[in-house]
Amino acid sequence: MKYVIGVDLGTSAVKLLLVNQKGEVCKELSKSYPLIIEKSGYSEQNPEEWVEKTTEGLKELLDQFEGNVDDIEGISFSGQMHGLVLLDEQKKVLRNAILWNDTRTTLQCKEIYDAIGQERLLEITKNPALEGFTLPKILWVKEHEPQLFEQSHVFMLPKDYLRYRITGAIHMDYSDAAGTLLLNVAKREWSEELLNAFGLSSTFCPPLVDSHEYVGNVTPEFSAQTGLSQNTKVFAGGADNACGAIGSGILTEGKTLCSIGTSGVVLSYEEKSKLDFEGKVHYFNHGEENAFYTMGVTLAAGYSLSWFKDTFAKDEPFEALLEGIEDVPSGSNGLLFTPYIVGERTPHADSTIRGSFIGMDASHERKHFTHAVLEGITFSLHESIEIFRNSGKTIDTIISIGGGAKNETWLQMQADIFNARIEKLSSEQGPGMGAAMLAAYGSGWYPSLKACADEFIKISKSYEPIRENVEVYKELFAVYQQTYTQTKELNESLKAFRK
Repeated sequence: MKYVIGVDLGTSAVKLLLVNQKGEVCKELSKSYPLIIEKSGYSEQNPEEWVEKTTEGLKELLDQFEGNVDDIEGISFSGQMHGLVLLDEQKKVLRNAILWNDTRTTLQCKEIYDAIGQERLLEITKNPALEGFTLPKILWVKEHEPQLFEQSHVFMLPKDYLRYRITGAIHMDYSDAAGTLLLNVAKREWSEELLNAFGLSSTFCPPLVDSHEYVGNVTPEFSAQTGLSQNTKVFAGGADNACGAIGSGILTEGKTLCSIGTSGVVLSYEEKSKLDFEGKVHYFNHGEENAFYTMGVTLAAGYSLSWFKDTFAKDEPFEALLEGIEDVPSGSNGLLFTPYIVGERTPHADSTIRGSFIGMDASHERKHFTHAVLEGITFSLHESIEIFRNSGKTIDTIISIGGGAKNETWLQMQADIFNARIEKLSSEQGPGMGAAMLAAYGSGWYPSLKACADEFIKISKSYEPIRENVEVYKELFAVYQQTYTQTKELNESLKAFRK
């Protein structure tokens, strides 16, 4: 039996999957590492932590492996997007990585718009200038740490630095490069216009490759540290959302993914680079070659539910919190929740807006509030689906993964609010499985990623929309959409009182 390894380099931990040719996960483990938060709005990590924990994890995984290490044919990667890693000419790390959830770069985003213009930036990169992206971070270091920046020779993203330490070769794949605000997404090349506008050299950017592309072998040093064979081929990998799409089979037009973790993502496959969403949703290169995906984000999806539990049912299990929600009718007896508890991203890029419970009365019990929280999260995700549909896309089937796929009532609610068939996977491994599939495809096991998905990914259950619930939710969604505009000014006024 042959094997591949998928490495998912996340924000809090690295997850490793050993997968065989049948798509079965034979072993998995994770190793966590800390965030470095020096002040409000800052979020950094030491890149050496990624290397150390991945090395430890691979050694542990291989110590438990009873087969021949030469049968592990390939390894590939999924990684947290946008994080800035700066290397000097000797390829040494110059400072901690600035992560995707770091928000110090508001002024640099304005600088980008002032230099390029919002419309032109969207034409080139397909995305607005947001604090999470990489170019604003580069400009922040250039302004605030000029002596350090003068030493910088090349920038990388988190998983690309990890892969460099495994192979000794520097590359970046298109799906991750699309989140830097330096890539011409349609042309699949670094934008000379943007580089020139900010005094950056093209050599500052790594060579671009496809996600399934072979980029080298495990070095003798890394082989000795982990037990991996030097014959193991290394493939570029992709951004976490692109790999999540691959690992969920989002590989054909119209296929859509709803992923509910701490944040929530609605991601849809695109064959073309010419659709115009006016920057309302993200538009990135897919991990599949010559394909794209669009993505809307709810900042506090699962986090809204965990916040509600920690605040009102801290010492109870989630099962107790969710007890009885199946008996609550659609619309939660007139109780509405907006999940803006940390601001919002799609379709309202607004860091000031905050959440609301609207319509509370004495008849409401805890189960109504819990049900309303689930509805509010799903309504927020539905706003992204409506943007896709209003652009002419047909969305009739949605794969649901993450926390939203763990409760039958919530799965049916998604079918009713999205007015689409919801499919639950029999085995859900997310971005790590997508990374393993890239290694399997790169190793020649399958003629395409689609063929690999047909073998690796199975649907366990489907949920069809219930017509009467769909009609109720259409009316309630119209009310939900009004709450942003009607509470925006109130939240602006309340901002001064936040401690």
